[in-house]
Amino acid sequence: MSKDNNLTRTGIITKCLGGLYTLESPDGVFECRARGVFRSKGEFLYTGDYAEFSDGVITKILPRKNCIIRPPLANLDLLVFVVSTCEPAPNYLILDKFIAIAEYKRITPVIVITKVDLADSREIERIYGGIGITVLRADYSSPDSASEIRKLLSGKISAFTGNSGAGKSTLLNAVDPTLNIPTAEISKKLGRGRHTTRHAELYRLAEGGYIADTPGFSTFETNKYDIIRKEELAGCFREFADYTDKCRFKDCSHTCEKGCAVVEAAENGEVCKSRHESYCSMYSEARQIKEWELK
Repeated sequence: MSKDNNLTRTGIITKCLGGLYTLESPDGVFECRARGVFRSKGEFLYTGDYAEFSDGVITKILPRKNCIIRPPLANLDLLVFVVSTCEPAPNYLILDKFIAIAEYKRITPVIVITKVDLADSREIERIYGGIGITVLRADYSSPDSASEIRKLLSGKISAFTGNSGAGKSTLLNAVDPTLNIPTAEISKKLGRGRHTTRHAELYRLAEGGYIADTPGFSTFETNKYDIIRKEELAGCFREFADYTDKCRFKDCSHTCEKGCAVVEAAENGEVCKSRHESYCSMYSEARQIKEWELK
């Protein structure tokens, strides 16, 4: 560490644990605490925040382009959903909920399919590749597979998430073997993976950029990421865009109305049925949200 500790530096927070923050700057890695004024103002520091710091104290958080609430991550470029073909089987509703959050937060969603040697991945590729989401297969028998994922992550801040047991940590280690992230086998008794990720932490990739390993889907509710109002939900399903302006009624919910172009598109196969079913389920949940929950 430089002797000039009073110099104000700018760095990215790569780890938040026990009130101590690890920041990486061009001058090196520093451990800092936050000024008490952040807490008094109700401001929270997230992994991925860019911050100014001096003499071991964070003094200012720079503007964020986005953030998710839990796990607390900021300034994400990519949200990578790790989906296994089996053990556990894909849960399309939960996946669609997380994709909607990514769209809402203007974070690019990406899907990486694991366990492609155990079951067919074509349905996942058809549904999500068909709406323009990048879908990659993690085939560990092919060196090109990890290389393709590595290229996508280079120079970006990315978060990995997915069902426990889907193989997030294994995938991360394949992308960059120097990470040595702990992995755990699927618990046969529980039918899901043991949780190996305890907090949100950014790992620097050898080829540039950062990735965050996060707890699995089963460890928190999707509304901990953020809450989407029912009026905003259709805008989080990108394939609806060609139809929402063609509905008979301006205030159409796009769930069951006669004359709804989205419903008709789902019925004739232009919109994937499972995606529309996820939307309807999410819309029903959004209708139950109380105003105070949005504050």
